[in-house]
Amino acid sequence: METWVNGLSAAGQQVGESDSEDGMTTTEYAVGTLAAAAIAGTLLAIAKSGAFKTMLLGIFKDALNV
Repeated sequence: METWVNGLSAAGQQVGESDSEDGMTTTEYAVGTLAAAAIAGTLLAIAKSGAFKTMLLGIFKDALNV
């Protein structure tokens, strides 16, 4: 429970004021999630391309022939 003195909380904020950073954590998570989804989508598109499949198959064939 916070202690109130002359309209100020223990943190020094006036009653009714909110911290200017309220909600920033949620926004940062949202932006990070969107960025991760965009990167995943790009990697998926690359992985589905024919050239990538051919390159990957060549790497596995070379590795198995060693």
